[in-house]
Amino acid sequence: MTAAAKPLAGLKVIELGTLIAGPFATRIMAEFGAEVIKIESPDGGDPLRKWRKVYEGTSLWWYVQARNKKSVTLNLKHPEGLAMMRRLVADADIVVENFRPGVMEKLGLGWDALSALNPGLVMLRLSGFGQTGPMAAQPGFGAIGESMGGLRYVTGFSDRPPVKTGISIGDSIAALWGVIGTLMALRHREINGGRGQVVDVALYEAVFAMMESLVPEFDVFGFVRERTGNIMPGITPSNTHTTKDGRHVAIGANGDAIFKRLMHAMGRADLADDPSLADNAGRDARRDELYAAIDAWVAAHDEAAVLAALAAAEVPASRIYSVADMFADPQFLARGMLETVKLPDGRDCRVPGIVPRLSDTPGSTEWIGPALGEHNDAVLGGLGYTPEQIAALRAAGAL
Repeated sequence: MTAAAKPLAGLKVIELGTLIAGPFATRIMAEFGAEVIKIESPDGGDPLRKWRKVYEGTSLWWYVQARNKKSVTLNLKHPEGLAMMRRLVADADIVVENFRPGVMEKLGLGWDALSALNPGLVMLRLSGFGQTGPMAAQPGFGAIGESMGGLRYVTGFSDRPPVKTGISIGDSIAALWGVIGTLMALRHREINGGRGQVVDVALYEAVFAMMESLVPEFDVFGFVRERTGNIMPGITPSNTHTTKDGRHVAIGANGDAIFKRLMHAMGRADLADDPSLADNAGRDARRDELYAAIDAWVAAHDEAAVLAALAAAEVPASRIYSVADMFADPQFLARGMLETVKLPDGRDCRVPGIVPRLSDTPGSTEWIGPALGEHNDAVLGGLGYTPEQIAALRAAGAL
């Protein structure tokens, strides 16, 4: 698919971010056609290049997080590096940065300076605590946002300390809000005279926005939601159960009709037809009894038999997938959720497919995460720099 066929084609994005939140936001933009120019320090670039599992000197995560992006190295402490940065911003649509508030201003690249240079610019600013407030200048990573935003407090079992999810979910949630806000700002620019604006995303607020009924329940009832393991009181039955062969199966049967089908599949017509269990409130009042019955039934059968019976009864259920399960799953494969790319040494490598799936203008992988400074000559040449000038800038330490 050509970039012109993608929904964000024609947008120029300058990324001044490292690691997760900012780069994940721009990854989405790049997957759907935006020209994303990732500005990296000449001294090693984004630390994500070396995070987690490294193959032939480069993180496999990097190849996903930076796909479709152009890597340009600029030394923003060098006057010529800053001059090149301003030239890039002059005709950009979006700047994405996830520095601590105040860093961009110290570089002379704050909102006032950049919007004066380019009034139509949209600036996405991702930080731990936002651009204002008493904590704005403090450092904050996803783990802190998850903790302050309420997610960690409710995650885990009541008799154990809070636990984290297995991924950097706070950063990723913030990135998604950032993309949403940026697209809103672009729409506003389109219909209101071409003026850009700042999109200010705080990691703790991004997580906090996902916390469902947490706030009104506390305000009205003084109720503090606590850790409840794999169940959620008030929504019954929805839980994880262990099969005879030691596998774990999630079953969601909290709909009235679905609950009846589950009980019949288990051979428990008595529970299916019990009028006191006809709605969620009644089931939740007897959740311990219901979970004990489901536990016993699941524990008496192997995983395959449990899943087959629930599929036949049209009850939502799934094994708890590892990545190995995903690689063998027909649904993942049928929808292209495991995409094959070539690593620099020619080795095939599977990476996640692109979400969301658009019917007419889907996203695609045009290239995997680039080498450090791979696009210096092409991007700077597009700004009018000659090869000789680029070589001189490199020799001067500006690149």
